[in-house]
Amino acid sequence: MNPYVLSTLLMGLGLGTTITFASSHWLLAWMGLEINTLAILPLMAHHHHPRAVEATTKYFLAQATAAAVLLFASTTNAWLTGQWEIQQMTHPLSVTLITAALALKVGLAPMHTWLPEVLQGLDLTTGLILSTWQKLAPFALLLQIQPSNSTTLILLGLTSTLVGGWGGLNQTQLRKILAYSSIAHLGWMILILQFSPTLTLLTLLTYFVMTLSAFLTFKLNKATTINSLATSWAKTPMLTALTPLVLLSLGGLPPLTGFMPKWLILQELTKQDLVPIATLAALTALLSLYFCLRLSYTMTLTMSPNNLAGTTPWRLPHTQHSLPLATTTTMTILLLPLTPTITTLLTL
Repeated sequence: MNPYVLSTLLMGLGLGTTITFASSHWLLAWMGLEINTLAILPLMAHHHHPRAVEATTKYFLAQATAAAVLLFASTTNAWLTGQWEIQQMTHPLSVTLITAALALKVGLAPMHTWLPEVLQGLDLTTGLILSTWQKLAPFALLLQIQPSNSTTLILLGLTSTLVGGWGGLNQTQLRKILAYSSIAHLGWMILILQFSPTLTLLTLLTYFVMTLSAFLTFKLNKATTINSLATSWAKTPMLTALTPLVLLSLGGLPPLTGFMPKWLILQELTKQDLVPIATLAALTALLSLYFCLRLSYTMTLTMSPNNLAGTTPWRLPHTQHSLPLATTTTMTILLLPLTPTITTLLTL
């Protein structure tokens, strides 16, 4: 892609998210979300591959539907209460509709079906943008309205953690596995949103760091299926030794960074006398941990068939910068002891 076009599209992505962050009016927030969607569409389709075009079309339809529902809900709220302010979203019908629209935007279950299919059709770089940056604007709106409909949010959260764990079990494509992992993490964020917004923010940030690390690792190895991970030991032996820790952190295993938000969320849910929900959430986390273990096993304990197609990529030098990967991998593995510091900084 032409560098000027690429930089314009990336600036559009940044602008859309910034407008949504800065807006207190629903029309401005909607405009930011639309700019965001329109800026990423050319990035998704620029390979001109049928799968990429199909993924772009699915993404466009899902996002356009969510944006239309959001606009309808905000107009309904203005009609019923005379308020366009994001903070003044008080009518139950409007709040429920907006929550559903934003859930569709980020890919929460049961409105999640577009996410694995779309991610599968994209390259790893665009998939990374879709899994991280594109979640920011809808979450900013969710944090601002803080929906008071507790039952809806808890149901959305539990369904997402369950679907995210269950759906990833029988996948062989890495991008689909990461999509289901994303759905499960989003479920944890929504589960705690009404009780502790700062915990939702902490979970979102740790999810970003872990996902960035996983995507950059797969990009370096040019791996898109579980089987292709088995050749990574010959390309990058040191990274292959560390990647299982990254994947187990993504699954939420102590004593790694990924355990921190889950631990704090379970603690907060228990404080709110929601012990059955905390128990269910902890059990669904085991499903996610299982497929992360499966990836770790394939990467470190299996040997790839030594055929010509498998050996050729080993001899090609990689051109990816290693500093972002090194930074995110370190953060993904080692941040758990800093939990008190991080929680103190977030509550300031």
